[in-house]
Amino acid sequence: MARVEDHESVEGCALPSKLLYDLELDVWARPGGDGRLLTFGIMSPLASFAGKFLEVSFRRIEGALTRGQSVATIVSARFTGAVRVPAGGQIVERNPELSQRPKLLNNDPYGQGWVATVDLGGSAPLPPTLRDASHVREEVARKVREMHIRCYPAVPDVELFEIGSECSAVLAHLDDEVARRAPEEVILLVADDPTAPIELERWRMRTGHSILHWRKEENLYHFLVRRERAPRPSRPSP
Repeated sequence: MARVEDHESVEGCALPSKLLYDLELDVWARPGGDGRLLTFGIMSPLASFAGKFLEVSFRRIEGALTRGQSVATIVSARFTGAVRVPAGGQIVERNPELSQRPKLLNNDPYGQGWVATVDLGGSAPLPPTLRDASHVREEVARKVREMHIRCYPAVPDVELFEIGSECSAVLAHLDDEVARRAPEEVILLVADDPTAPIELERWRMRTGHSILHWRKEENLYHFLVRRERAPRPSRPSP
């Protein structure tokens, strides 16, 4: 499946404009060109709320499903739930990558993290519970705020909270944590030192590891740091 690039965001959570959404089931859907096939997966707010997914197991299904029936179970450290089909029909394809790479649900929920495709079996209209982005934006925003969901472009493998520490100590702890991580793993660093944005940019240039995203919430800075497989510093260490 191709990665969806035209992401629009709601409260920091991606909501691609060309997809349809069933908010009751927390799933998105993409109709095929002939209108017969419907590919679907989970929405980014659910992926962020659940945290790093550890397991995806598909149900053995015989015959057609009706809307709301489960096609798979997804498991994270703090969430276990079902992925439910947004329209009735026959499951014709499951994403084979998810069993080995469940984090695709977190890191690319609208692209490589798709879950399954259903054959609608005819020309019946899609259920009214599937709505386009413009009709669900306010509801999604309200849910994200009420559930205090923070969406990031990649799921953290570990969280590092450095509150009340000077930036030199923060960076020393970050160096230690990065050294323990495997390549491509991601660290969420939360700090309150006001010099953090400048110092983290200097750290990125010195180490060659990536800062995927950062933002400020009240007096806290959130940085998403990825250990690169082959880091390329842009300036030498002091």
